[in-house]
Amino acid sequence: MKKGLTLMLSASLLLTAAGCGGTGGNTAQKPADTVAGGSKEPVKLRIAWWGGQARHDYTLKVIELYQQKNPNVKIEAEYAAFDDYWKKLAPQAAANDMPDIIQMDLSYLSQYGGRNQLEDLRPYTKNNTIDVSAVSPNTLSTGELNGNLYQITLGVNALSTTVDPELVKKAGATMPSKDWTWDDMEALGKQLKSSGKLLADYLRYEVFFNYYLRTVDQKLYAADGASLGYTDDKPFIDYYKRYQRMYDAGYFLTLDKLAQKKSTPEDDEMVLGNSFGSFSWSNQYVAWTAAAKRPTELIPIPGPNVKKGLFLKASMGFSVTKNSKQKEEAAKFINFFVNDIEANQIIKGERGVPISSKVKEALKPTLKPEEAKVFDYVAWAESNSSPSDPPNPVGSVEVEKLLKDLSEQILYKKITVEDAAVKFRKDANAILAKNKK
Repeated sequence: MKKGLTLMLSASLLLTAAGCGGTGGNTAQKPADTVAGGSKEPVKLRIAWWGGQARHDYTLKVIELYQQKNPNVKIEAEYAAFDDYWKKLAPQAAANDMPDIIQMDLSYLSQYGGRNQLEDLRPYTKNNTIDVSAVSPNTLSTGELNGNLYQITLGVNALSTTVDPELVKKAGATMPSKDWTWDDMEALGKQLKSSGKLLADYLRYEVFFNYYLRTVDQKLYAADGASLGYTDDKPFIDYYKRYQRMYDAGYFLTLDKLAQKKSTPEDDEMVLGNSFGSFSWSNQYVAWTAAAKRPTELIPIPGPNVKKGLFLKASMGFSVTKNSKQKEEAAKFINFFVNDIEANQIIKGERGVPISSKVKEALKPTLKPEEAKVFDYVAWAESNSSPSDPPNPVGSVEVEKLLKDLSEQILYKKITVEDAAVKFRKDANAILAKNKK
């Protein structure tokens, strides 16, 4: 994973411009702090996110645009690769010193929201500081936990495969159809291997095991979050027997090489021309294609029962932290990010297809072909998916680490799939039960 990429930008490095005007969104509430003469009090915000260089670059442009429209606001930015982001956020949370706005993943919503470290944003939606009039209730509800709205989703996406069609052709194979299966995937891996190519870096363990469970009418977590959502180990065994077989056959990157990866588009084996595709979320397609600098395609992940397994996911959201002293201004920035047309012409759905129907319609005529593919794919997924699961329960981060560790032990032949299935269910249930108390 990427190491030490976190960067703090001082206010002097952020471009600002004097001027007047609002946020460009639909903020109805006036700023609370003013001085004689009507000028706004200086405000400093900190904002943090994870992602690759492309996301970093355009987010800074959006910040710059906000500052131009709100010259009293100075924003400090902190960014990192995914794993490093959470490693830095944890001690900040312990010290009650998190940034005002943090990018949030549903895997962590229960951890931070459940510990009263996030602000309930519903009051800001009710007074129109954050305008959600063009956002569907189902999309908005993805940020809910225990009756509170702890994040505003920035976009929706679905699991997908970014494919290098030319590599498939050179390998003498056929491009998969939308209804391809795990058996098709394994057969393709064999063809690719004969020409010295891989299927992919790997399949992210907690993401694709959860998807597989859904395809066989099971869930990773129980509705009450106190245990796993299944009691029969057969799905675990079936999934990991196949994964182990494909790994042993050389269809995925070896674990020692995978450990050196930075999880950025530029470091992906598909981008480097060494694999068929990259199995990830649809919002990553543009960045992966830009890094590849050659034509790619966007197709579903394998089935059968894709419609059962596939779901629309909040790609990520913005949350306001409880320790923030500028909660209203933080809410205004989120509103700007979600609703401002000019800002979204910069973002162009990289964090997922926009949640505002007005923004989505405004962007469609301006999209590049690869951006349009993402919008079209998500539209297809809307008709070929099932309702998403509730936010992961408290303890899920620990459960996912357990799954990752056991997955690697399986591939290293340190534990059998059968024994790993029993251990995962036993230890995961204990983790979830402990956190539910």
